Amino acid sequence: MHFDLNFPVTASASTSQPKKNKNKQPQQSPSTAFTPAQVKGIEGRLDLLEHLGYTVIAFNQSVNKKIDPKTHVNILDGLLEQLRARPGTVFLKRLTIVLDNDSEKGFGLTNANASLVEPYDVIALLPTTSATFSLACLTHSLPSPLTAHIIALPLTLPRLPFQLKHTLVRTAIKNGAVFEINYAGAIGGESDPSLSTFGVSDTGVSGKRNWWAAAREVVRVAKGKGIVVSGGVASEADYRGPKDIANLLTLLDLAQNLAHDASVAAPKSLILRAQARKTYRAVLSEPRLVIPEATQVVPPTPQTVDGENMRDHVNISQISSQSSPNPALMLPQQAGSKKRTCDEVGLDSTINGHGKKKIREAANAEGESRRKKKKGGNRKKVGAV
Repeated sequence: MHFDLNFPVTASASTSQPKKNKNKQPQQSPSTAFTPAQVKGIEGRLDLLEHLGYTVIAFNQSVNKKIDPKTHVNILDGLLEQLRARPGTVFLKRLTIVLDNDSEKGFGLTNANASLVEPYDVIALLPTTSATFSLACLTHSLPSPLTAHIIALPLTLPRLPFQLKHTLVRTAIKNGAVFEINYAGAIGGESDPSLSTFGVSDTGVSGKRNWWAAAREVVRVAKGKGIVVSGGVASEADYRGPKDIANLLTLLDLAQNLAHDASVAAPKSLILRAQARKTYRAVLSEPRLVIPEATQVVPPTPQTVDGENMRDHVNISQISSQSSPNPALMLPQQAGSKKRTCDEVGLDSTINGHGKKKIREAANAEGESRRKKKKGGNRKKVGAV
């Protein structure tokens, strides 16, 4: 099972600019749809991913600055309806929010917008400032219905816009978030067009050089843990197989086992945590009320002979304890034998002990007399000589 958690898609949406408020963001039409040519291109990319061995694919929708309830449109629901069914392949919906200076005051991940975020399976944040990177690592990585599972990094920029501090990175990994590395920048391929529009992506030779320097820094700070590798590719010619990606990650000074985990194990655990986001306090299993069926009354079983004998023994001991102030403990005996008290048994054991002691003393005395006679005979032989 192999994963590609960044399959960028962009719909041709008609936008309308209001006449009075020109500074506001353009409102997208609710009837945002994909053209037949776009659907055909997406189907071709999906065919290639299936041929390479990918079975879990996440369609990525990018939003700039924040989630605005007035302008936000979920374009992935309509896309999944237009695609043909593919048995054995799982499709996921991902939302990526590009954070900038305007996003420091808030970028829409609030309880008021929970209904807009709920349809998405995975939530990702792409910070571009130090303040938004700190918020993504410390605040929005905590388990909640609005948890950000992926922290994407603009690796193709000439320089990272923030410093990767060990405390922030380790805190995010401890909370369950992962840092995403898109291999599209490593080969200088065509990336998500929306990211280029937002100014957080660079292509060409310079972007490829920037990617290698920034990716090595991410691996060094994270120590190879909490890293997920995705595609982020917009062209069929730039896709690579899972084994090729693992070999590519080893060039970042990443061990073979960690490179395999970044493309297989880490995405799998990420999907499980993403499913827990929709439950109470990110608990993976949802409690269900199980109503038992009508139970049948079982008639009481008759007591066995052993049970009756035990009851008789208990009654006898109770009667003896009530009749005598200092009762003697009755020891179990075989059938037909006479019952004896503990005093009688103790007396017999004392007598047997004294008899055994006398036998040992007699045997010792006889042995001592034999040794003396033997010594006397030896002395007489020595005197005669």
